[in-house]
Amino acid sequence: MAVRMILQSDWLDALRENDGHAWLSCKRLGQPSVQGELKSMGVSNDGSVYVTASEGFQVGEVTKRSIVLSCPRENCGAKFVAPTTVFQKIHSKAVSCLDVSSGGGLGVSCSTDGTMKVWEAGNGTVRRELQGHIGEVNTCRFFPSGMVVLSGGMDSQLKIWSAEDGSCPVTFRGHKGGILDTAMIERGRNVVSCSRDGTAKLWDCGSASCLGTYSDCGGPVNGCAVGVPDNSVTLGEPDETPSDREVLTEGKLLLLACEDGQLRAFGVQSRKPVFQFAAFAALNCCCFLSSVRVVCGSQDGRIYELDIRDTRQPVQVVQLSESPVLSLFRFQSEFLASLGDGTSFLPGMEETLPVQLTGPDCDPTYRVAACGSHVYTACRDGVVRKYVL
Repeated sequence: MAVRMILQSDWLDALRENDGHAWLSCKRLGQPSVQGELKSMGVSNDGSVYVTASEGFQVGEVTKRSIVLSCPRENCGAKFVAPTTVFQKIHSKAVSCLDVSSGGGLGVSCSTDGTMKVWEAGNGTVRRELQGHIGEVNTCRFFPSGMVVLSGGMDSQLKIWSAEDGSCPVTFRGHKGGILDTAMIERGRNVVSCSRDGTAKLWDCGSASCLGTYSDCGGPVNGCAVGVPDNSVTLGEPDETPSDREVLTEGKLLLLACEDGQLRAFGVQSRKPVFQFAAFAALNCCCFLSSVRVVCGSQDGRIYELDIRDTRQPVQVVQLSESPVLSLFRFQSEFLASLGDGTSFLPGMEETLPVQLTGPDCDPTYRVAACGSHVYTACRDGVVRKYVL
């Protein structure tokens, strides 16, 4: 994806005005943009806009919240989707992370305003604030139950919270630097955290104890993910008999996205290295797409898709821009990505167009999460946006 369509961030509001206009462009990396304009010809009874495009661009399907645009000269097209709901009152500053419960009823987010809050995913109403970290919270996510939250902060602490009453029954201590990401093992009796201290740790939630450490990561570990790999992947054997507090770690693979540009993989139970892949820049995030497919996102805007059975060369490299890839989230059989220029997108397959989520005006989108067809984004402008795909 060396060429991309770009559309004015508030295109829907702009086109709904009388004689409304919105700019668009087609950009190939390293080359000048092809500039164009959309013009509103009115609004239909169902709320969709009648639109025409300037020379060089074509308008496809238009709905109340989306528009399909193409640039035949560059053989490029995309579907742009505007948010259905904008939550502006959850936080007062940048939203650095968010997650949505498995049932889609609740959201949790943390912010540079120093708060972490649980809110109703339907309307953004704040249910409660989770207080206890010292300083900023970097990461938060729900356990599969949807009623318990795991968080990690710059205070090097990992905490478990009740989303029902806001209590914090468990605090994990052991990292020597801020915690940057977390991952669950199955239902969450064991969890993994990664840190600026250059390690990842496996924890037992019941005893609040560290069961193991994955080290030699060459610097800060920015992201982590746990998945079940194909049986052909050799995960290694543990040197010692695993603790009885270690639950369902056998057959699991841990991915670590590292600041030194390496994607490192370990057998969760064995603690043994499985493979290592070198990118051209620091890696910020990673996720599993299937038992054989994984993706990782880098500081220079590249997203590498790998087949874990042979990681010598990536299956494909997706690059929408040179802005950092800040988060990746498995969505259906593909992935959603968010970038430092505010873009969030679904790359699309051979038969489908890429999908871009609009709204942020060049403010980084730090995290993207989804439940079913509902997608939520966390942005530096302090807004949580909700989309339907």
